[in-house]
Amino acid sequence: MMTKTDFEPITIGILSISDRASSGVYEDKGLPALQEWFEQTLENPIHFESRLIPDEQALIERTLIELTDTSHCSLIVTTGGTGPAKRDVTPEATLNVADKVLDGFGEQMRRNNLQYTPTAILSRQVVVIRGSSLIINLPGQPKAIKETLDGIFAAVPYCIDLIGGPYLLSRPNTINIFRPKSAQRQGSAQS
Repeated sequence: MMTKTDFEPITIGILSISDRASSGVYEDKGLPALQEWFEQTLENPIHFESRLIPDEQALIERTLIELTDTSHCSLIVTTGGTGPAKRDVTPEATLNVADKVLDGFGEQMRRNNLQYTPTAILSRQVVVIRGSSLIINLPGQPKAIKETLDGIFAAVPYCIDLIGGPYLLSRPNTINIFRPKSAQRQGSAQS
């Protein structure tokens, strides 16, 4: 049986993209929602690199590059800027810094979120790899953040394994992480 000291630490970049929240018009709720979700879900020790920035494509790109190349985040999760509005440029910025695009994640996020709202088809969320970092775009509302992560996260840890990141384990009664039997570590009770 694994002990707490056996869990590999992970650095997670959490990036909230909002003109109004970054200028103080209203309180950002995306960063706290992301942090809470990961703290409740993962057994691994987590170091968060948090950023709150406006919807400026060049700034989003620079921030993603800094989180991957300098802060060495294994996982980066953005919130906001994924809709069809003129200022929603998170997917464009994410694609511009990507080495590989994982289309299946975006398809699954929209499919999953359609059960909650018909406007999920307006979402342009993408998931990409840059170096050894997985970058996931999420919607901006805390409820939608949770629904989206709940719908896709079972596959995220194995993807992080494949790109050289830490071995993630979930807390009991949260997300059932999936890995092929050949990729499971001894002492890990997760499928």
